[in-house]
Amino acid sequence: MNTAATLPPNSAGFILVLNCGSSSIKFALFDAAPAALPRQAEWKGKVEGIGGAKPSHVESGAASAPLALDAAQPYHSALMHIRERVAVHLGARRLCAVAHRVVHGGSKYSAPTRIDAEVLADLKNYIPLAPLHQPFALEAIEVLLASQPGLLQVACFDTAFHHTLPQVEQMLPLPYTLWERGLRRYGFHGLSYEYMSVVLEERFGAASHGRVIAAHLGSGASLCAMKALRSVGTTMGFSALDGLMMGTRCGALDPGAVLYLMEIEKLSLEQVAHLLYHESGLLGVSGVSPDPPALFAQERRQDAIGDQVRAALDLYVRRIVREIGALAAVLGGLDLLAFTAGIGEHSAEVRSRVCRDLAFLGVRLDQDANQCNSPLISSADSQVAVAVEPTNEEWIAARHALAILRS
Repeated sequence: MNTAATLPPNSAGFILVLNCGSSSIKFALFDAAPAALPRQAEWKGKVEGIGGAKPSHVESGAASAPLALDAAQPYHSALMHIRERVAVHLGARRLCAVAHRVVHGGSKYSAPTRIDAEVLADLKNYIPLAPLHQPFALEAIEVLLASQPGLLQVACFDTAFHHTLPQVEQMLPLPYTLWERGLRRYGFHGLSYEYMSVVLEERFGAASHGRVIAAHLGSGASLCAMKALRSVGTTMGFSALDGLMMGTRCGALDPGAVLYLMEIEKLSLEQVAHLLYHESGLLGVSGVSPDPPALFAQERRQDAIGDQVRAALDLYVRRIVREIGALAAVLGGLDLLAFTAGIGEHSAEVRSRVCRDLAFLGVRLDQDANQCNSPLISSADSQVAVAVEPTNEEWIAARHALAILRS
């Protein structure tokens, strides 16, 4: 192996955070030397389009550039490229740990965990529950375990934050024997919600300990209801398909529709899975795009495409409003609504439409503040504070790795 790809291990130095998806890998380096871990990464970047025709790479302060990957092993090739770039950036400085965002920890893993071969083998059992992310995070872990077994690796689970869900929120209305075998609602986006629990307390103090709903709206999307900054309800369940309508995922769906697709439409299991994960949601209904801003640009068309786009956006907003209403009922009211992730942070139009339909809860927006993506977008007469807060999953993962490193 190219020595430039070998990461200097295990002394006080830097923590590398890896967030591996099916077609992209995000990475960030945090300086672990200060007593308080810096909130922002010293250096970060991502590789996108892995497995596609035009993969690209971008780093802090640089423009996106094309990237040549091994066509036979594009994901492994992308990982090697990142390792080489990290090694170049570090120079003589040391890497003390790697923190991985791992989507699914099942009912067993409720806290960040030091990874060894046994833990890695165990986590492979959860691949069917998170096929878009789990296998790729585990591939990165496996590569590093094989090449640098002495380097501390920590798995930070997106399901862990939701281990505080009461049993009534975890259970599915299926035979109890399936509950005993682990078929339950787990919840996801936990690293994002954990960051919300930190930053909302910093900004709102005691009010953040009340009835809070955080809306993680990105290509994947979910809501989390919190009391005392702990998860008490969420929209994603057994899998990351549940809950809100997403970019390409369906969200909550009558299981009878799946039976119909297989029995009457004669779709195979693999075809149904592909449809639900990749061809549904905003993309499927609109037939145009999975991205709300792109759809807003098309909704004024007075033709069949415009009709589909308007239907997709109406459904998207309705599902968010409906689920916020349901979680507000679980909470017994609502004190604070926080939008985060790509769409939640940057789409004033999505926030405006959602909050318009939440007027019954006393939600009122300051439209000027909303257009500017201000940290507080509710008006003075709103009964509910409405916030916009960028998420920071990388910092949460790095903080967990640092805690294990120092323990």
